[in-house]
Amino acid sequence: MTEHPGPSGIECRQIAELLTDYVEGRLPQATKELIDWHIDGCAPCVAFVNTFRSTLKAVRLLPDPLPVPKELRQRLLAVLRDRSAQTSRDRT
Repeated sequence: MTEHPGPSGIECRQIAELLTDYVEGRLPQATKELIDWHIDGCAPCVAFVNTFRSTLKAVRLLPDPLPVPKELRQRLLAVLRDRSAQTSRDRT
């Protein structure tokens, strides 16, 4: 995406910062209209918004993650603590 203001005066960077709220319909109407106006004249932002929407749709289709068994979680945490401690010792 470019950093030029679109016809609305809003920049591509600002679109990216507001994208989640824009796509989920949580922006004030005036802000939504500014973004709509910008997108009408900015092909990179159109592609970015469409990609973002497709990604959200795909993520929503994923199954909920399976819970990690307590014993496995404890073992993984122990390994991570050991590695962290080893890294700390190696730095001194």
